[in-house]
Amino acid sequence: MATSIPPTQTTRARGANIIPGDDDFDASAGPGPEVMDAATLIGDKVVNAQGEGLGEIEAIMLDVRSGRIAYAVLSFGGFLGLGSKLFAIPWSAFTLDAREKRFVLNVSKEKLENAEGFDKDHWPSMADTAWAVKVHEYYEVVPYWEDPLRGTADARTTAGSYRERPIESLGGLDRE
Repeated sequence: MATSIPPTQTTRARGANIIPGDDDFDASAGPGPEVMDAATLIGDKVVNAQGEGLGEIEAIMLDVRSGRIAYAVLSFGGFLGLGSKLFAIPWSAFTLDAREKRFVLNVSKEKLENAEGFDKDHWPSMADTAWAVKVHEYYEVVPYWEDPLRGTADARTTAGSYRERPIESLGGLDRE
């Protein structure tokens, strides 16, 4: 079954989109689709917009300095956990389908198969700026450390750590 997801928003740098679940959701009843225990996401299924299975969430990677979710690690392929390939997918590339209790990633199986992945014993250096930029470009989302909606951007230093600076210092932005 195909899933209707919001169009790709290449200017958005927040978090995952959310397709609401039940209309009678009571936010006072506890965690819901907007604030969740990260552990409950491990093992969640991921499909594309056509409803094809792409794998499941293996891990959630946090940028500890900024307090943001940077990536979800997706396990794809293989059989019974053997031979599967892992992919770091920018968090903002996902849409949470609360109705179906799964994530939607707007990529074809072929694009995912051709993406740069890794195996469980050889993880990439996710603090490497060049690697991170390449991954965000591949999935056509704004890097999570660039957040024009918040008014600041996290500037990566050459050492791979971050410092916040006013967004005006990025240049090229007209503010009216």
